[in-house]
Formats: sequence, C-alpha cells, structure tokens
Amino acid sequence: MSNPLRSVIGAATHLTRQASGYAGNAFDRVFRAASLVQAGQTPFETLFSDGLVSLRYYPPLAESSIELEGLTVPVNPDRHRTPIVIIPPLAVNMLIYDLFPQRSLVRFLRARGFEVYLIDWGTPTRAHNHYNLHTYVAELLPAYLNRVREHSGEQELSLHGWSMGGMFTLFYSALSQDQHVRNAVVLGSPIDSHASGFMGLASRGIAEVAEFVRARTGFRLHNLKPDWFHSPGWANTIGFKLTNPIGSVMGYWELLVRLGDREFVTSHATTSAFLDRMVAYPGGIIQDTVVRVWIDNQLSNGEIQIGDDIARLGNVSANLLAIAGSDDTMVTPGAAKRVMDHVSSTDKTFRVVPGGHMGILAGSKAPAASWLEMAQWLAERSD
Repeated sequence: MSNPLRSVIGAATHLTRQASGYAGNAFDRVFRAASLVQAGQTPFETLFSDGLVSLRYYPPLAESSIELEGLTVPVNPDRHRTPIVIIPPLAVNMLIYDLFPQRSLVRFLRARGFEVYLIDWGTPTRAHNHYNLHTYVAELLPAYLNRVREHSGEQELSLHGWSMGGMFTLFYSALSQDQHVRNAVVLGSPIDSHASGFMGLASRGIAEVAEFVRARTGFRLHNLKPDWFHSPGWANTIGFKLTNPIGSVMGYWELLVRLGDREFVTSHATTSAFLDRMVAYPGGIIQDTVVRVWIDNQLSNGEIQIGDDIARLGNVSANLLAIAGSDDTMVTPGAAKRVMDHVSSTDKTFRVVPGGHMGILAGSKAPAASWLEMAQWLAERSD
C-alpha cells in the first residue's frame, strides 16, 4: 500500500473516531446527563429532618490525602474542637458544596480536620409561602444549631454562609446575640445593596418610586399576601443566569466547540446540575428581602427588621472573615465591605478574591484563592 493511500486511510479513520466521539458526547450530554454528573459524591449522614429542612453531618474521610484542583491536601488525623456549620442560601441545591471530587468544600473542610455540618433548607412549595426572614433566622436556624451542639457536644460553633446564607449568619448572630458563635465566615453578602453595581442602581431607582407611593398612598408591599411573591425554581435559575448573561451563553458555545473533550462535557453537565436545579423561594422571604435588603437598604445603617424585632449588626462580636468576589456583579466588593463598619468584632478581616458570585464559593480558582486561607484562619481560631 502506498504512503499517500495510508495517509488518506489514517486521516479517514481519525475523522471517523473523532466524529464518533463527538456524537457520543452529544448523546450523553442531552439524553444521559445524569450519568456524567460528578457532584454529591461525599458521604453524609442525615441527623434530623422535619420533612423540609434537614441537618447533614459529614463523617471523617477514609483517605490519607485528597486531590484539590492540582493541590494535594493531606487529611488531618486530628479534629479541631469547634465544629463548622454551613448555612446555605435559599433557592440553591446542595450540590454546590460538593460540586466535584476535586472541588468539594465539605470534603476539603473534613480533610483539614473540621467537624462539618450542613443545614439543607430543602425544596419549599407554595405551602411554605408564609416562611419569612423571621422563620429562618429566629425559628429554624436556632433549632438546628442546637441539634449541632447536641450531636457534637460543643457549644461554640463556626458558621459559614454564602450569599443569603451569609445574611442569615449575620442576622442570627445579631438577633440572638449568641455568644457561642465563635467564628463567622461570610461570602458575597450585600450590606450596602445600593452600592452593588447595576443591581444597586436599579434598587435605588425602585426605592425612590416606593417612597413616593408610600408617602401618597400608605401602600406597602408587606400589605400583600406573601403568596404573590412565590418564586419557582425555574425562575430562580433564569434569574441567576441573567446576572451573567454573556457568561451563560458562552458556556454553551464552549460546549459546542469542545464537544469532543469528554472531561469538559462532564464538567459542563456537573455544573449545569447545580445551575439548572434551583428550588423555589418562599413568598415571605422574597417579600422581606426585596423590601428590607434591596429597596430600603436597611443594612447600610447596620440593622434590619426581622419580624417585629430589629437585628443590629453591632451585636455581632464573633471573629469575622468576610469575602467578596472581584467579578461579582450581584454583590460587588463595595456592597459587601460595609459589614466591617457595623459589626463589633475585634478580630475581623475583609478579602476580595478572584471570581463571580458563584465562583468565590465553588469556582476552579476558589481552593487556591480562598479555601486554603479560610481553613488556616479557622484553624487558628477553632481550638
């Protein structure tokens, strides 16, 4: 067989294999996406559930080390005394905390010797529309933190909250004045929402209209039933993607371009499993958050109304690590940094790290950019 003929046959064979790979990856991504998802692989125990909200405990790892985005992290055989409780925001599913085996926050914290608990807010329905800030901050959160204390045998706790979870962390500490919250890690939480880029600008405009209407009619959004504000999961998915519409579109374009790359297709399916499965916001939470956090911007003055009570950030005395994303368009660094002006913590640190709203928690840069520093910060304050 001549060399030119061999070259033609070789090229044809290569193209056939490549086409087969593209077709197989496309079929799996569209019809068998669940088989590609790598999220949620770290074992946990469900300690308690009320039918909606549940409490998870992540037991010690069996490995001697874990791989973390190119880093090898030895598993600490010793246990830090102060447990850490992850307080997620609403609307998200819990896959974000265990997104990939090599990018799992719960797995990383366990490897670094922390007792790890997570409060899973579950999937609210319209029957939960009466749930508001008071429900989560003054009722559910205290009850579940008490269960952590019972299980761990420790009174002092570290709380970790991202986005609305960070607000829950601050609101609980401010309202309860729980002196046994030793450390608080807060990521991407708006304190001065009117300073938060385009969303802040829009909120300021709406605030002016709201004040005009209130002054002339006495009408308040809280006069309406919370059922009017129910936000289904699919709407939350769209809303989250619209905070970075170009990035969302480019993600699918890159999928088409790299359809022959099995690892990338798997990564895309895993990330989509989180983004495309958001859950509903109860109407009462939307009502409270839109009015008090975004329109009235109460937190910029260091306080917020929770039910009939006022939570004052000046009551927060826990050691505080606050983190903002340099590319976060939802909660800009300027909106997040104001927490430093209001809490009474003597040990408080503010950091800006690479990434957007989701990236600062679970992006590919997060382990090196913030997880390692956060673990060291906690370790120095947890024994």
